[in-house]
Amino acid sequence: MSYLETTPDAHPEYREEKAARIASFAADEEFRALSVAWRQMALERKYMNNFSWLGRPLIQLPMDAMAMQEIIWAVKPDLIIETGIAHGGSLMLSASMLELLGRGEVVGVDIEIRPHNRQAIEAHPLARRIHLVEGSSIDPATISRVRAHAEGKKNVLVCLDSNHTHDHVLAELNAYADLVSPGSYCVVFDTFVEDMPADYQWPGRDWGKGNNPKTAVWEWLRSHPEFEIDRSVEDRLLVTSAPDGFLRRKA
Repeated sequence: MSYLETTPDAHPEYREEKAARIASFAADEEFRALSVAWRQMALERKYMNNFSWLGRPLIQLPMDAMAMQEIIWAVKPDLIIETGIAHGGSLMLSASMLELLGRGEVVGVDIEIRPHNRQAIEAHPLARRIHLVEGSSIDPATISRVRAHAEGKKNVLVCLDSNHTHDHVLAELNAYADLVSPGSYCVVFDTFVEDMPADYQWPGRDWGKGNNPKTAVWEWLRSHPEFEIDRSVEDRLLVTSAPDGFLRRKA
């Protein structure tokens, strides 16, 4: 059973009602189709660019932010590794949860950290929980720097949200997923690219249908049975950028 299939501190009747409701969502084809259609419209309108977390832009669907805080609170990681920094909003979400837990650090990796973003992140009240690594997430030197932070850590959570091509995400999975502790997650964002219409255009991007994070996840899982897709997360969210992307390492 995943961390997220129940609410451990809730009354048993609430837990049972919640589990039944989420299970009904899994089988509700009409509701799921509406969610997929809404997600496409949201992407076209850049809906996910409207939000921030503790003052830093968070380019993420609010539903995914809700899922991440649930996962972090349940896993209680000592270390969160994030590839893809952008403006730093996701780093702040992770760091704020770790601050509440009174433990851990976030390592953020990006091939380019723009000076104004670095300045804002390093000046933030939560900066002491954040370590920035500039470089390609699949470069051996970068991988070594990140893995050094994982030494001695018991609970590790990984989030992949950088270059969304199949080969890049597959390389990231091979570089970092083994650091995930049993019962924790490797979350692969933007797997929904595979679910977009075949003729959907991604201007200036190398990814698309057949070449994206979800195809990388499918290939990688074939040789890594220690991980499984936790669809209970997607079933509760319905609108998510990470269908098939919540990968839980079996306990």
